[in-house]
This record gives sequence, structure tokens and C-alpha cells, in this order.
Amino acid sequence: MPNPGQPTVGPGATGTVVRRVQRALRRTPDLGLVVDGIFGPETEAAVVDVQKGAGLAPDGIVGPLTWDALPEGGPMPALQLGSGGPVVSSLQRVLTNGAPGQWTAPSPIDGAFGPLTRDSVESFHVWGGVAADGIVGDQTWSVSLHAASATLETQVGLEFVIG
Repeated sequence: MPNPGQPTVGPGATGTVVRRVQRALRRTPDLGLVVDGIFGPETEAAVVDVQKGAGLAPDGIVGPLTWDALPEGGPMPALQLGSGGPVVSSLQRVLTNGAPGQWTAPSPIDGAFGPLTRDSVESFHVWGGVAADGIVGDQTWSVSLHAASATLETQVGLEFVIG
């Protein structure tokens, strides 16, 4: 059960639980969905699509059965200067492998989010069309890599999702 104990939400709802729904929907994958914490018409339409695909009543409301049909909606960790560990190493690998002609590489791949990784992330932000703040958060994780259903978070690895 990837989203245990989540409340029922629907159109007009806002906040953290809506972000969880939106992250889960992006992982279906619905790469065009923005994770903004507002349950508007685009989120509702994406919920209806998932419900139809799962054989559920397509009401656009995320209750227990719809939560069960969705993948994990927890956030990826926020990464910034001073972050470290395997998720940073994986991020550095993805940024290095995609960098030639796209954005600057973060070398070395050492698992430490230092100034070179921050510079690479800012370059990736510009390439991906998101605010270049040097922090890897929801907006950065959801940038499409222009490959078959790939986003930064799916390439780094969803095993790092915070449950």
C-alpha cells in the first residue's frame, strides 16, 4: 500500500496532500501535470484517467480506492548545498550522463552536494525551464528529460522517495 492513511481529496482542495496526489499522478506517468498543491481541472482530469484505467468510478475524487490505484506519492528529498549520500551520487551520475551540450556536469561524482553540483543543478534548471535556485525540490524532480516517460526523479531513482 503506497499511500496509507491519506484523506479523501477532490477539486478545490489545496496543500500537502494534493501535492502527494500530483506526485503520484506524475509517476503514472503524466509528465505534463504540475505539482503545485492545487487540485484544479488538470489534476481532476488526471485522477479521472487513473480511475478509468483502474476500473473505478471516474468521479475525480481521490478516496481510498483511488489512493490504492496510485503509485507512491511521497516526495523525493530536497537537495541543496551540504546534502550528501547515495541520492546525491545518483543525481550527479544522471546530471553527468546527460550534460554534454545540455547543461554543465557536476564532477566529481562523490555524493557531496557542493558548489560544482549546485552550478550543474542551476544549469539543469535553465535547461528544464524551472526557477534556477540551485535546490533540487519538487519542480526540479519533475523536469522531463525528453526520454520515454523519464523525469529527473525516475532516473535518479524512486527508491529515494520519502514515505
